[in-house]
Amino acid sequence: MTMRRLKPFIACATGAVFLAGCGLRGQPAPPPPPPAAFTALGITAPYLNADIIGGTRARSAKMRSTKTSPIARGSAPAYMGATATELRRQTAGIGIDVLSLPNGVVIRIPATLTFNSGSAEIAPQIRATLHELARTLKTQSKTYVDVYAHTDTTGTPAINKSLSDKRSAAVAAFLGSDGVAKARIAARGYGESAPLYLPDDTPEKQAANRRVEIRLVPYTG
Repeated sequence: MTMRRLKPFIACATGAVFLAGCGLRGQPAPPPPPPAAFTALGITAPYLNADIIGGTRARSAKMRSTKTSPIARGSAPAYMGATATELRRQTAGIGIDVLSLPNGVVIRIPATLTFNSGSAEIAPQIRATLHELARTLKTQSKTYVDVYAHTDTTGTPAINKSLSDKRSAAVAAFLGSDGVAKARIAARGYGESAPLYLPDDTPEKQAANRRVEIRLVPYTG
């Protein structure tokens, strides 16, 4: 697995992520910042730049079934930029990354905010945030929505993969039940195979590796 050395707390690279004043009520306190030495997969990670889950050809057929018109390729960067700006506004100050990708956006949510330890049931305190995210996803409807879940390296690979599959499916189901077209959504668990820290030999690094990501990719037909 190729790793990249990035600056501490990758989300701060834009200077616009995690500003205070999100305006959402009942949110959990943000998690502690990552350790100073931050070795991250970041925006160049293969899984964040590969084809969407299930393949573009099959997923575009599902998108057409919703009668969603595609984005012109030349308009996609501006469309995704506006999407990222709105998502950052919604999530500022609560410990969620919104990162721009070469072809899309990824929302990175620490699993400590989303699930209790060993559980695939979405925690009550994050539901308001997911509702807000779903609202933007419904408005910015010309995107594929891939949901990924990751674990740390404690436990066995098989157990971690199973747990991440269940967690990604739970978040995907939540978004679908909240009005995001199910034809847009797919889910995959990566278990411990795509860590931000390797080795994750401290509690802080393990907490960073446990995360849920929502990747948005423009639908261009």
